[in-house]
Order: sequence, then structure tokens, then C-alpha cells
Amino acid sequence: MKRSEFLKLASAGTAFLYSGSLLSKANQPDPELSKELFGSAFHWGVSTASHQIEGAWNVDGKGENIWDRFEMMKGKIKDHSTGQIACDFYHQFDNDLDLLKSLNFKDFRFSLSWSRLLPDGTGRINDKGVDFYNRVIDKCLRIGIEPWITLYHWDLPQLLEDKGGWTNRDIIGWFAEYTDFCVQKFGDRVRNWIVLNEPAAFTTLGYLIGMHAPGHRGINKFLASVHHAMLCQAEGGRIIRSHLPDAHIGTALSCSYVEPKKQLPRHERAAKRIDVILNRLYIEPTLGMGYPKKDLPFLEKMERFIQPGDEERLKFDFDFIGLQNYFRVISRPGIIPYIRATKVKPDKEKSELTEMGWEVWPKGIYMSIKQYAKYPIKEIIITENGAAFPDELQGESVHDTQRCNYFKDYLKSVLKAKCEGINVTGYFLWTFMDNFEWSYGYKPRFGIVYNDFETQKRTIKDSGLWFRNFLK
Repeated sequence: MKRSEFLKLASAGTAFLYSGSLLSKANQPDPELSKELFGSAFHWGVSTASHQIEGAWNVDGKGENIWDRFEMMKGKIKDHSTGQIACDFYHQFDNDLDLLKSLNFKDFRFSLSWSRLLPDGTGRINDKGVDFYNRVIDKCLRIGIEPWITLYHWDLPQLLEDKGGWTNRDIIGWFAEYTDFCVQKFGDRVRNWIVLNEPAAFTTLGYLIGMHAPGHRGINKFLASVHHAMLCQAEGGRIIRSHLPDAHIGTALSCSYVEPKKQLPRHERAAKRIDVILNRLYIEPTLGMGYPKKDLPFLEKMERFIQPGDEERLKFDFDFIGLQNYFRVISRPGIIPYIRATKVKPDKEKSELTEMGWEVWPKGIYMSIKQYAKYPIKEIIITENGAAFPDELQGESVHDTQRCNYFKDYLKSVLKAKCEGINVTGYFLWTFMDNFEWSYGYKPRFGIVYNDFETQKRTIKDSGLWFRNFLK
């Protein structure tokens, strides 16, 4: 073979090789996507949560949280597992952050475990917990990754739940103490802060229907938890701002574009009521618009939990709002109490579904961005977006073609919104590595890195290789 022919063949071959791994067609570059199209200041990161990855549930002085307790109750977790070990990030973080760096991400979003820092929820400090997060933050900064802290990602200290948790108005003071403590300990090195993660989820699933910890059911518990969470959301923002005037402060809200099954008045009214529960209830009070009682009359019952001055206390001028999108909702009139509406299950014959049964519909994230952009919001960041598919480890590879295509298509929808002038400034995918997926256990795999939960061996999936190349 002539030298020129050899070089030509070798050059062609490198298009299918990256860092020693064989690239599948799915993780090839997409001609319609490039990092540069999003702008040089765009944030590219991964999102994680303490309880889902850390493990070490009772190590080095950590206190019990509501998920530690909930997991031990019969029938609460589908595969009967617990998050006691999870990904063992508590012990593996050094290598994990090096792995994240190798994928060319510049931003790492992680949550603090309240009970690892303050085992009783208030008062007593766990120095070993503080040391752990100091080491995580310092490692990030040392290797050129920007840390983004989420203060609360669903793992309330159990001792506070024993006192009523989010249904007890005292939580405003508990959360204020916790926030103040975290900012004083870590604010010298962390600029980016997210106050709450998906209050719609932990109030509805935890206090209305009992699917998540702490497993309560009841309309009054739900309404109390919503109001107190909204007060904490604003109070947390104020406390961070008082200590760190130049901090970049946001909160992360789940969002789903809602549309009626039929263009009929009763279907449209049902869609509006579901939209209140999934979207409007958690953003409008913060913006000074109050609770959307007109479109969901049962919210009038919230009055029993509202005290003088609360309307003003609900407000905070966030620097950004994080949007977390996984599926759209098609609704019709139904018999769900208080809402008188129901969701329509996706048609398996017509739609691609994730392992969670969620419809893959990239237009949904675009429509949600457009919906929230109508509010007076300074900046929108996609703080979670991703999908679980039935991944299989084949030797040293995971060919997750569906996930690769998912990310490409959803990123195109984000880019479309940005190109239309909406101030979308970042995208954090869910998630870095397969982890403990709450009440579903370990079966759903959302990561771009495959985790063997028995050996804790990490294997980069094709989707991870695609992002490595995309962000190169």
C-alpha cells in the first residue's frame, strides 16, 4: 500500500475512533449542532443529587434523612433497593470528577445533604460532612470545573420531618439556619446557587399522593408544604444575597407543556388546571403574582396557612430560573379530586417512550421555554433534561443510540428557543452516571456513564462519548 493511500485510510478511520473507543453512528457529530452555536458563555454541565449518588448513608456522622427512613418501608421502592450505597460518590468523588473533566464538561451541579452537614436538621454541626463538601468543591476548582450547589434536593433530615417537615411553618427558620450555614462555609468558593429542586415534585409526591418520602397524603398537608416551600425558596435567595451580593442565584422548577386532548372548552379548562399544578403554582408567587387561585379554585384553601406579610415574603428576584423538562402532558377532564382532570397516557404505537413510560417529544422543551419566557425572568437555564433507556453493557461499551438521538433532538429545540431571542444561558443534562432513581430504585438508567452497582465500575456510554466530542 502506498503511503498516501495509508494516510487517507487512517484519516478516514479516525472519524470512527475517539479516545480508544469505537464510535457508533449515533455518537457521530451532528451537522445541525455545534457548541459554538450556543455562544461562548453558555454553561454546559451535568446535574446530580446527594441522596442519589453519595451513599455513605450513616457514615462519618451523617444523620438520617426522610429517604433513609422511607426506603425501609415495605413496598415503597419498586426493586426493594435503598440508596445506602448508591454510586458511593462519597468515597469515589475524586475519580468521578476526573472522569467528568475528561468528558469536557465545565459545570457540575450537585446538592448538599442537609443531614450530612446538620445531622439534627439544626444546631449540631458535623465537621466531617463539611470537610467532604470542601474537598468536592476544592477538587472541582482545581481541575477547572465550576461547582453549582443545590441547597435542597428532597432529602429532609428525618428529625425535622418528625416535627412536621414541610407542613410545619417552623421550617422557614430551619431552612434559613441551614442556608446561612452553607453559604458561610462554602460561599467563598461557590458563586452559583440553586435554592430548591422541583418543589412541585417533593410537595405533590411527598405530601399529597405519598409516592415519595415522607409518604404522606392529604390536601392540607400538600397546601401547607407548598406555601412553606415557596416562603423558603424566597428566604433562601435573600440569605444568599445578603452574604454574597455577586452570587448567581436561581431555583430549579420542573416544567411540562400541557395541552388538551380535544379543542373543547371543558378539555381546555382541564388543561389549565393541570398547568397550574405543574407549572404556575411555583413561579408566580415568587414573581409577586400570588397563587393562581382563579384557575384552580381549591387553592383558596391555602388561606389558612397564609399569615400577614407572607405575600411580600414570597417574592425574590432570582438571577435565573432553572427549568427541568422530561415530558409533555396531554390532558382531559377526569375525576382526580380538586383538579377534575387527568393525564392521557402516551400512545405506545405512535410515540417513542423512555423506560419511565415518558413520551419523547423534543418540541416540549421548546414550548416550555417559550411559556416561561413570557414571565419577567432574567435568565433561563435548563438545569435537568434526560432520559432512561434499557442500556446494556457490551464488553467495555454501552451503545445507547436512543439517548444520543434524544440529546441531539432536545438540544436542537433549546437552540431554537435561544435563536429566537430567549435568554437561555445553559444546559445541564440529567445525569452524569446511573444512580438511585428514587421510588424506582436502580432499574432506570439516566446516566451518560454506566455504573455497575456491585463493583462501582464506571463505563462511558456512547452518549458520554458524543458529549465529549461535542464539547471538545
